[in-house]
Amino acid sequence: MTTAAFNPIAHDFRAKIVAEDAERMGRIVAVTGAHAIILLDAVDGHFDASHRGAEIGTLMKVETTSSVTLALISALSSPMPTHSSTEKELRIVEVEFIGELPKDEMGIAQSFRRGVSSYPSLGDVVYRANRTELAMAYACDADTAVRVGHIQQDPTIPAMIKVDEMLGKHFAILGTTGTGKSCTVALILRRILDKNPQAHILLLDVHREYAQSFKGMSEIITPDNMALPFWLLNFDEAVEILIGQHAGRETDIEVLREIIPIAKARYMGNMRRDKSGALVRGRDALVDNNIGVDTPIPYRTSDLTGVLEEYIGKLELRGELAPYKRIKARIEAVSRDPRYAFMFGSLTVQDNMAQVLARLFRIPVNGKPIAILELGGLPSEIINVVVSVLARLAFDFGVWSAGKVPITFVCEEAHRYVPNDKTTGFEPTKRAISRIAKEGRKYGVSLCIVTQRPAELDPTILSQCNTIFSMRLTNERDQEILRAGISDAAASLLEFMPTMGAGEAITFGEGVALPTRIKFDLLPANELPRSNTASFTKNWAKDLPDDTFLQEVVSRWRAQTYNPDSAGYSIDETAATAEVAAPHSPIAAPPVMQPRPTIRRDSFINPPGGVSAAQPQPSSFSRMPPITPEMPVPVPTPPTQQPSLASLIKQFRS
Repeated sequence: MTTAAFNPIAHDFRAKIVAEDAERMGRIVAVTGAHAIILLDAVDGHFDASHRGAEIGTLMKVETTSSVTLALISALSSPMPTHSSTEKELRIVEVEFIGELPKDEMGIAQSFRRGVSSYPSLGDVVYRANRTELAMAYACDADTAVRVGHIQQDPTIPAMIKVDEMLGKHFAILGTTGTGKSCTVALILRRILDKNPQAHILLLDVHREYAQSFKGMSEIITPDNMALPFWLLNFDEAVEILIGQHAGRETDIEVLREIIPIAKARYMGNMRRDKSGALVRGRDALVDNNIGVDTPIPYRTSDLTGVLEEYIGKLELRGELAPYKRIKARIEAVSRDPRYAFMFGSLTVQDNMAQVLARLFRIPVNGKPIAILELGGLPSEIINVVVSVLARLAFDFGVWSAGKVPITFVCEEAHRYVPNDKTTGFEPTKRAISRIAKEGRKYGVSLCIVTQRPAELDPTILSQCNTIFSMRLTNERDQEILRAGISDAAASLLEFMPTMGAGEAITFGEGVALPTRIKFDLLPANELPRSNTASFTKNWAKDLPDDTFLQEVVSRWRAQTYNPDSAGYSIDETAATAEVAAPHSPIAAPPVMQPRPTIRRDSFINPPGGVSAAQPQPSSFSRMPPITPEMPVPVPTPPTQQPSLASLIKQFRS
């Protein structure tokens, strides 16, 4: 007898297998390339109590000579059911093979691998996978994986996600409102950040609900402290804001296409202190500086209106002045509108593109690896444009940095920006997000799509997400979208979607070891997103004492300042109790809202002559020193020798 036969490890393993004979489920009666049918065991026509745990998604195993073959239950049936408990009936289980645990020369099972090299035969006995095999099947590399919950089959087995595989090939979080979608987003991102404190994540927060989930580790960007210069818009985005939709817009578009490069050339000429000559349609300057309509070079609205006035004053254009006057009026209107102050709020224009990128993409991180951009409060007609700019900047930054600073772009309520309906949405936003989905992997830009209506989302976007977390979806169209592109094993799991509880999900794809049903961990009360449902009965049981509440609402409405803490309503009682009990997250009393003072156009970016007490204080971001094209950006070079933002911007512009 060989030495291997007396190996204590192998002996213990085989003894364990024998001890688990009680977990026998039945025997194989049919096998195809990827499926098998199992006839469940019965004693005198009665089925063992252990069979009650056999449900869709349960992991089964079959011992072969060279491996332990694993399969997921995809269907259960009784072909000839009986009414009497004394009569015998057949019960069969359909399974799909998903992989195997190969055995070494001593017969010990090794790490899980997808695919099956040794198929079971007819009559082979099938067992329920034990805890050891479950752990091996769902195991992930501890260095690059994070826990987000536990598998439904065994609460002791953690549900792990493989960060590199999930982010490298994009992922989606789907679920009807009220299923815990926002909590899932916060949980996954927090677990990733806990293990990767030097990450770079940009989260688009439509409803202003994530700030309290990332306290102390996030840069909160609101309409009041946002600085997104208008000159970062590409031509399509500028057309959306400055021209909009109206009859005869084609002429206006051509006028704008001609004057923007001229305004950029004037700015570049002023930067080089070139004071010579009158403007001759800017042709020489454009050729010398290689300036195009989409080149991200600063320019002034005053230069735009100046060029328009020059055209308006020309005698030969007397009969064609309407487009010039319309554009000039629109530029002046948005420049004075306080809602657009984050974009047009400065008379002095500076080349602060590097600072914008630094704040959005957290370079350097400085202890805040995630930037939360709160879109609530922005004009509805400009939100799509802002999202387009951010998605385009994320992708272009990945291209010009050669992917050395990976970025994760999290898009909440994605069906708003990339709808399936070709007649709705903003086309540049669709293109920008689609480009990340299709090509972002090559440049270190990952995409997270969060939506409650997969059927209303552009299918091209969803098809590029190789990891899916699907929470409860009751709409049949939404379910069909998912079934169209997944394996049979995961498709059978989708049958649970209409009945799953809050915090449960079906997950499948590259970011997880196997398709499975998981239960997410609970976040502490002080890390929950602000996504609770208002208590109608509690709020309807009381009356407002005076008209102060309405006056505050009107003041915020007119000033376009939104504060969720001052809404005056109570949230659900359970959630409220949880938040109050949180030890480190006291809820401040709602402040008394005052009308926001008139915002001066020069109050956001380095106002000349300092900041007066009468002006709103500029954000710390807007107080940064101006950056000229020749001045290096004050960003320290990390140990990985990442390129500076200034050098990347110069490459992009050239």
